[in-house]
Amino acid sequence: MTLWGIGNIILLVVIVPVLVALLNLVLGALERIRGAADDALAGGVALIGELGTTPELLAKTDAVIADVANGAVRYAGSVAKLLG
Repeated sequence: MTLWGIGNIILLVVIVPVLVALLNLVLGALERIRGAADDALAGGVALIGELGTTPELLAKTDAVIADVANGAVRYAGSVAKLLG
């Protein structure tokens, strides 16, 4: 019976404080992760507000690409005539 008592005392004096300390470390890391996730969410929400003009910008980009493609075709045709 005394071995059970000694085991219980060791459990309460050594093991429980170690477990509490480890739990405290894990919970601290969890709070830091939660803060970083909240910051990422706030940044994502702010970014959504900046994407309102994207369709117009993509339409302008498509027009510029079409102009560049037409110019490249004309240039390639001229070079082909010069080279024979």
